[in-house]
Amino acid sequence: MNPNWEEILKNHLQLYGHRNWLVIADSAYPAQARQGIETILADEDQTAVLAKTIAILHECKHVTPRIYTDEELNFVSDKDAPGIASYREQLGALCNSYEVRGLLHEEIISRLDRVAEIFRVLIVKTNMRLPYTSVFFELDCGYWDAQAEKRLRTEMQSRHPSEVLGIAESVTG
Repeated sequence: MNPNWEEILKNHLQLYGHRNWLVIADSAYPAQARQGIETILADEDQTAVLAKTIAILHECKHVTPRIYTDEELNFVSDKDAPGIASYREQLGALCNSYEVRGLLHEEIISRLDRVAEIFRVLIVKTNMRLPYTSVFFELDCGYWDAQAEKRLRTEMQSRHPSEVLGIAESVTG
């Protein structure tokens, strides 16, 4: 148990950039073996941890999150997991300023495993005891977006490198 999970998260986010991941996980989330994945424990309610995490991420100007949840979450019933409908409502309210994408649980786990070959992943386990409730944050650059990157790549393809650098081609003799 780590009572300083918030400080650990803040410290990691100072180092993290685009392509790093953060996971706010339920209590049954597996401890993944990949070396690039670090797991810490926040013995708190998951929605409280999510609220604090989203507030911390909002303060980070160098990264912005892409949020994923397990697609299975949309199909779990209150009959099988009492409280799941309430959790979905709370999650929707917490993430209302972000697009939340659903992916199959195994697809997300595999993606994290591949990402951790090169980049760091931080998992914060909570005391949540409802299935498929983990929330996955893929960090992206906070000051550069996909449209700007696309314009850059198009410009790079259309111009000779010497034009970009402002260097006139010279004739060698």
